[in-house]
Amino acid sequence: MRIACIATSEVPSRKANSIRVMKVCQAFIGLGHTIQLWLPGRTPDVSWQFLAEHYGIRDRFPIRWIRAARRLRRYDFCLRAVLAARLWRADLYYIWPLQAAALASRRGLPTVFEIHDQPQGRFGPWLFGQYLRGSGARRLLPITEALRAWLERVYKISLEPPFVVIAPTGVDLERYADLPTPEEARRELGMQESFTVGYTGHLYPGRGIDLMLELARRNPTMQFIWAGGEPAAVDRWRRRIAGSGVDNVQVLGFVSNERLPLVQAACEVLLMPYERRISVSGGGDTARFASPMKVFEYLAATRAIISSDLPVLREVLNDKNAVLVPPEDVDAWNDAIRSLASDPDRRQHLASQARSDATRYTWIERARRSLQDME
Repeated sequence: MRIACIATSEVPSRKANSIRVMKVCQAFIGLGHTIQLWLPGRTPDVSWQFLAEHYGIRDRFPIRWIRAARRLRRYDFCLRAVLAARLWRADLYYIWPLQAAALASRRGLPTVFEIHDQPQGRFGPWLFGQYLRGSGARRLLPITEALRAWLERVYKISLEPPFVVIAPTGVDLERYADLPTPEEARRELGMQESFTVGYTGHLYPGRGIDLMLELARRNPTMQFIWAGGEPAAVDRWRRRIAGSGVDNVQVLGFVSNERLPLVQAACEVLLMPYERRISVSGGGDTARFASPMKVFEYLAATRAIISSDLPVLREVLNDKNAVLVPPEDVDAWNDAIRSLASDPDRRQHLASQARSDATRYTWIERARRSLQDME
């Protein structure tokens, strides 16, 4: 099929939504489809090699940038992108922005809409209704069951298969094949040799960063690695750590998607200390509906995971593939880390189950489910 992908993500960017768009496009290529991606803005002065390394992708595909007026809040971009995709003679429109999904559906263009949160703003609910009522609506892809249930309840409509397919975030499992042992990974990265606890991701509020700093203070013989974060947040936390007297935390800053598996492999334990409110780059709270990318990366990394016990995360995590701990309970988190540090057999059991479960969440399988029976 010729699939037109339309998104409002910034490319290149370190944000999860940007990575997700590029991974989805790569997965469609892997399934043998022809795709083109439309994005707002000006064509960036970067090479494809840079994009491939930045996003950890292999297959090249065409990207078209369309200038958009900020004051029009992407409505102009969505209109132009849908029209451009129609001229391109797309067989299917795979869309992230609600405005474009509503427009394509109302025009009768076969549309798949990937939705990550409840429709926002003054016009969000109306636009969502327009998408559903349009003759082009082919499939709705909520990222979690929690979001599907919320949409069904609030809009008082039946949202069931095959029209609805739950599409949690994915992982490139092949990039996690044949990872070195933690000791070997630390040597390759030039890290000191000690029991290592890791976190990869942004440093936004709600990610449990204060909790991790306290865990490092309580466990001075362990090494704590934080990878990720925007430059301002990285600098702020480096200064705070330097002034706290804690000397066993390394804040690595941004790590390319291509190199991320090696950093995760350097850890015996990976942390996911989400709080009861989770912020993202655009603000807001995603704790009810989130499908964090790191969940699936951690599973694939074949390492023991300690995660906040949030209802939405239990759609993927359970007591067999992770240690689930009450959010923001420092004592419980500390006990979990120390218990795993003293029990290598349990770490291995959790890691093996995590890796096994990760096979259900590859980007390619996600893409196949998303398009099932639509070709």
